[in-house]
Amino acid sequence: MVEGELERESMEDFVVTGVALDKTEAKITVRGVPDRPGVAGFIFSRLAEANINVDMIVQSSSPEGKNTISFTVKEKDLSDVKKVMENITSRLSVDEVIYDPDMAKVSIVGAGMQSHPGVAARMFSCLGKAGINIDMISTSEIKISCAVKKEEGERAVRLIHEAFELGKEQNKVSGG
Repeated sequence: MVEGELERESMEDFVVTGVALDKTEAKITVRGVPDRPGVAGFIFSRLAEANINVDMIVQSSSPEGKNTISFTVKEKDLSDVKKVMENITSRLSVDEVIYDPDMAKVSIVGAGMQSHPGVAARMFSCLGKAGINIDMISTSEIKISCAVKKEEGERAVRLIHEAFELGKEQNKVSGG
């Protein structure tokens, strides 16, 4: 076997090394956020000043010039988040703020996630086939996370564990 072939084979043997569950998440959705430079910085700076760690963040825009920003925090920080958001909304015109303490984060971990097509698709398909709705998605080089309803968290972990054949000798992404 040539050195290049060995390297290619080891890339094909990419392994999802684990799945994790965090049932201590809450989701905040801010609707009708003005679509202009600096607004997201204003919101997240105020949260940081209150020593609130923000995890997943999703922003979507609309043709009306208003965005929706959703993010997750630890459920224990929710009362502090509400105080900060009251301050923010008194200074920034938004349509509404929705607080959902009923969230869990399910994550798969492994090296080189972004360079291996199909990892996210397998995770999302697994959850979809089981009727588990994904509220938010976050990715990095080593992790893909989904926010789901808290009651679905443990079942999601079991299903993902099976889909990636974790705990078995071979749990290749390319294995189907």
